[in-house]
Amino acid sequence: MAFLGADISKNKIDVCLLVAGIKGKKKQKVFTNEPCVARKIIDWLEAQKCASDNMTVVMEATGIYHENLAYGLHDAGISVCMANPYRVREFACGMDILTKNDTVDAFVLACYGELKHPDAWVPPSVEVRKLRALLRQRDALKEDVQRTANRLEKAHSTSTPREVIGSLERTHGWLSDELERIEKLITDHTDNDPGLKADLELLKSIKCVKEQVGREMLALLKDGTFKSASQVAAYLGITPVERVSGSSVRGRAHMSKTGPSIVRAKLYVAALSAIRWNKPAKAIYERLVAKGKAKKAALGAVMRKLVHMCFGVLKTRLPWDENYAATA
Repeated sequence: MAFLGADISKNKIDVCLLVAGIKGKKKQKVFTNEPCVARKIIDWLEAQKCASDNMTVVMEATGIYHENLAYGLHDAGISVCMANPYRVREFACGMDILTKNDTVDAFVLACYGELKHPDAWVPPSVEVRKLRALLRQRDALKEDVQRTANRLEKAHSTSTPREVIGSLERTHGWLSDELERIEKLITDHTDNDPGLKADLELLKSIKCVKEQVGREMLALLKDGTFKSASQVAAYLGITPVERVSGSSVRGRAHMSKTGPSIVRAKLYVAALSAIRWNKPAKAIYERLVAKGKAKKAALGAVMRKLVHMCFGVLKTRLPWDENYAATA
């Protein structure tokens, strides 16, 4: 098995091919990050006499810039692995590789694949990818609408020319209309796809998980990346992090706050409602507060509980039952 490390940026992709292990010969090349980059890398691998069925490409998820390569390689039958950037960096330090640049990172990724053999990446379905893109566009439009509304409010409070106010009003109106259109597209997409509709109904069976949180969790959990609810919670950055060592270091535990902040913010709002109306979540919150935990720390535990509930209903294919813990 040969391993190819691919360090991806917006404009270019550095690759490093290990043919005979980490101590063997390596071949490196730089490609332009463009829609057809997967085909070019495959052609280069064939020129190196590397069979696609004996090749694994290791990369990190770099925003959206890795998608052309990842989907192109997967569609061509080449195994793709998505490595955790933090683990790769720690792996490099463990190999005494302290230098960090694109060429070195590609080599480190190839070594990581050679020694760690990470699980193969399974891309989400076309329907889930479309839902994720629509949600991303909706969130961007929401920010634009709010930003324009703030500017319009300030314009009305100052001696702003009428032409500028008119421009802001037209911009705000267009953005609001476009946001409404995207919201309808999201609703139609989930309603018209039987699988997504059934999954969303399962998620909404959980008290305090409504359309907003349900769709976000649906797009996340149907990704196929996560094998447990704990992995999802860690990805969303709602797991506690401690910093304690000996008798002198007594750091306060805090939420890691890695991963997508938009999903985390929506889970936080859902948790505020859950501590009142969701019986298991309310019990966790009250128990932790009674033990002297800070209220925000208890809310973090409720957020994790909601993630576990969402993961559970999709895994078991059963609607949520608030009395399940009591009867189990």
